[in-house]
Amino acid sequence: MIYKVLYQDHVVEVPVRENTKAMYVEAKSDSEVREKLYALPIQVEFIQELEGEHLKYERASDDFEIVQVEDL
Repeated sequence: MIYKVLYQDHVVEVPVRENTKAMYVEAKSDSEVREKLYALPIQVEFIQELEGEHLKYERASDDFEIVQVEDL
C-alpha cells in the first residue's frame, strides 16, 4: 500500500500549514509507516492511505515519488 505522509521539518516548533510537506511511503500499514519514520527528525501531522482514484490522482502529480525511508 502507498501512504501519503504530511509532515513538518521541525519537531520542536508549532506546525504551520504553509510549511507542511508531503512524502509517499510504501508499507503494509500506517503503523509500519510510523515505525519507519520514527528515527527521522520530522513531526508527522497525518498519514493517509492512498487507493483507487485518489492514488491515481496523486501519481499524476510531478511531485509523486515513493520515498525509501531506509535511504533518508
